[in-house]
Amino acid sequence: MAVVALFGYLNHRLIRLPDTIGITLIGLIVSIGLALLGSLEPTITRRATLIISRIDFPEVVFHGMLGLLLFAGSLHVNIADLAKDKWLILVLSTVGVVISTAIVGTGFYYGAKFFSFALPFAYCLVFGALISPTDPIAVLGVLRRIGVSKSFETQLVAESLFNDGTGVVVFLTILGITTGIHDFSVRNVILLLATEAIGGVAVGLALGAVGFLLLRGVDSYPVEILITLAMPTGGYGLAETLHTSAPIAVVVMGLVVGNQGKKFAMSEQTQQHLFAFWDLIDQILNLMLFGLIGLEVMTLSVSVKHLSAGLLAIPVVLLARYISIGLPILVMRRAREFNPHVVKILTWGGLRGAISVALALSLPPFPGRDSVLAASYIVVIFSILVQALTVGPLIEALGRRSQMH
Repeated sequence: MAVVALFGYLNHRLIRLPDTIGITLIGLIVSIGLALLGSLEPTITRRATLIISRIDFPEVVFHGMLGLLLFAGSLHVNIADLAKDKWLILVLSTVGVVISTAIVGTGFYYGAKFFSFALPFAYCLVFGALISPTDPIAVLGVLRRIGVSKSFETQLVAESLFNDGTGVVVFLTILGITTGIHDFSVRNVILLLATEAIGGVAVGLALGAVGFLLLRGVDSYPVEILITLAMPTGGYGLAETLHTSAPIAVVVMGLVVGNQGKKFAMSEQTQQHLFAFWDLIDQILNLMLFGLIGLEVMTLSVSVKHLSAGLLAIPVVLLARYISIGLPILVMRRAREFNPHVVKILTWGGLRGAISVALALSLPPFPGRDSVLAASYIVVIFSILVQALTVGPLIEALGRRSQMH
C-alpha cells in the first residue's frame, strides 16, 4: 500500500496520467530500473524480487480483490439498460469468448512455430482462454474518464463483467482437459460449462434475494454495508464450494442489490453511505491492483524469445477480438440497428488486465510456460498503456466522422 501510494503521488505530481495507467507505468519503470540496477548490484534485484514474489498474485486477485471489484462494478449497472442489449451481451460474453479462444490459440500456435519457439497446441488454447475475456476492472477504470453513450457503456461494462466469468470457466475447462483433470468429450465439456455458468447465475440470484431480505429488514447503514461486504466475500466462497462460477455469482448479486435493493430495501441515507463506500473500495483496490501489475514484471524471466511471443500475441489477440465481436454483430444486424463503429470501439475498448495475468501465473509448469506468461503480461501492458489511453480519442474521432457523413 505504501509503495502504490507513492506511485500515485509521483504520477499526480510528475506524469499526470489517469491514476490507474500512471501507477501501472511507474510500477513498470521501477521494475525495469531495479532489473538494470541488478547488473551493478545483484543484491538489490534479489531483495526486490523476493518481496514481490511473496505476494501470491493469483490468490490476491481471485480470493482477495476480484469478488469485491466485480460486486462494486455491477452495483452501478442498470438492469433496464442491460435488458435492451441482453442478447448482444449474452452472445459476446459466451460465443464471443469461445470464438476468440479458438482464434488466439490457433494463431499463437502457428505464429510461435513460424518464429521457431514451438508451443503445445493445448496450452496455446489455454492462453487463448485466459487472454480472451476483457477485464471489467480495467474497462470501468477507463470509462470513468471518457464520455461514451449509455449504450456503449452498458455494452462494454456488462460484457466485461459477464465474459470475465465465462472466460474463467472456459480457461479452467481447457486446462482441466489438458492436465487430465477432466475427461474430454463434447458432452462433458458442455455439462461442465453449463454447471459453472448456470450454477453461478442461480447462486447469485439466491444469495442476492437473501441479501435483499436482510437489507430490507434493518435500517442501519453500517450493518447494511456489512451485509453487502458479506455477499461478495462469503458468497464468492460459497459459489466456489458448490463448484459454480463465483465471478458470475457475484455479478448477479451486485445487480440485485444495485437495482432491487436500492429501490425497495434502502433508505436514502443508506444509499448515500453504501454507494459512496463501494465507490471508494472500488477505486482503492483498482489502484492497488494496477500497481501490483507494474511491479509483478520483476518476477518474470524475460528473453528475446519471450518478447517475441508477446509482440506476436498483440495483433493475434486484437484480430481475434475483432472477429469474435464482428461475426455476432454481423448476424444480429438483420434484427436490429447498431452504431456503424460499434465493432471498432468494442474491439479497442476491450481491455485486458489483472485477471489475465493472474490466470497465467496460476498455470502449472509445462514447456513454454515462460513464453505464455510473458505474452500474457505484454498484452496486458499494451492494453493498459496504449489501448486505455487512446480509446477516448478513438471514440471522439469516430463520432466526428459519423457527423461528417
